[in-house]
Amino acid sequence: MTMQHVFPTYQRFPFVIEDGQGVHLTDNHGNTYLDFTAGIGVCNFGYHQPQIQQAVAEQLTHIWHTSNLYENDLQDQVAGLLAHGEDRLVYFANSGTEANEAALKLARKYTGKTNILAFQHSFHGRTYGAMSMTGNPHIQAGYAPLVPGISFAPYNDEAALAQITPDLAAVILEVVQGEGGVYAGEQAWLQHVNAKCQATGVLLIIDEVQTGIGRTGYRMAYEGYGLDPDIYTVAKGLANGIPVGAMVGRKQFASAFGPGSHGSTFAGNALAMAAANSVLTQLTPELLAEVRDHAATLWHALETQVAPLPVVKQLTGKGLMVGIHLDEQLPVSQVITQLQAAGLLTLSAGDNTLRLLPPIVMQPDDLLAGVATITQVLSALTTEV
Repeated sequence: MTMQHVFPTYQRFPFVIEDGQGVHLTDNHGNTYLDFTAGIGVCNFGYHQPQIQQAVAEQLTHIWHTSNLYENDLQDQVAGLLAHGEDRLVYFANSGTEANEAALKLARKYTGKTNILAFQHSFHGRTYGAMSMTGNPHIQAGYAPLVPGISFAPYNDEAALAQITPDLAAVILEVVQGEGGVYAGEQAWLQHVNAKCQATGVLLIIDEVQTGIGRTGYRMAYEGYGLDPDIYTVAKGLANGIPVGAMVGRKQFASAFGPGSHGSTFAGNALAMAAANSVLTQLTPELLAEVRDHAATLWHALETQVAPLPVVKQLTGKGLMVGIHLDEQLPVSQVITQLQAAGLLTLSAGDNTLRLLPPIVMQPDDLLAGVATITQVLSALTTEV
């Protein structure tokens, strides 16, 4: 089938995902797939997850939507879980790009400064502010003029520190650049950026839209690097598939985000909050330790089975966020199609990279089965390159 009534903003695969159970998905032809995509890092707890499903089903019997003109205990409960005992406040949005847009607005309004430093190959969203902070000319093409005052520095490069100067309102970065090729930041460099921001009075915004909610084995990826952001944003995995986003900032910033300063009709929707509450309640230290343990198993298998293959240039990433960089002679789109035929769903990223984002609850047997499929498919394609 070919979709007739939707703008063709996506290059879609020729099948429909109709159902899912655990970490497996079924299409309209009856084919079942092991899912190494999690809906692009969204369904971290898999499909038909009982506690999340029950929370949403129960909320469906009550209010679905209420204006943000009224007090909202459920929003405040989820915000408290996100604040995680720290002196922080939360602004709810409907997506990651909206959360980053809010972070941009808050940084400028609170500091009274306009300049923002972002990084090459970053991705922060597709609204004008978020897109203007995205270091990918392809995504920005055709939309000029962009939001002014935003400059870019090389990622993981000490030279970037010289661009962190007191005239900046904020620096925004991803701890692991997902769309840009699954490149993890070096801990020492990230800590140097954090320290330089603090020394110059520049806010540090960390985009945790793809890396947060357990993806790297930590509640938020920055926690595994010993960072202390002024603002961080989350979205994808927060409600396991129901649209939601959030910006989390220091409580002192409340003076810049008072009544009427920002808003959204649907933000903090009751169904999304019910799902997010269940997700965050289940994101326990025990689960995160298990994710780190399972990720170690995955990486060992990748390094021993996949990395030695001639078509593989390098492995990058962190936790259950993996980039397999392929030889340019083997287009990643071809690999993804072959993996689909073998019953495995995967993703792509920049730099001809095969991207893996399995649900964080996936067990070692399934992780290893996925690696075996990738090894088999890449080995077969090696003879064709």
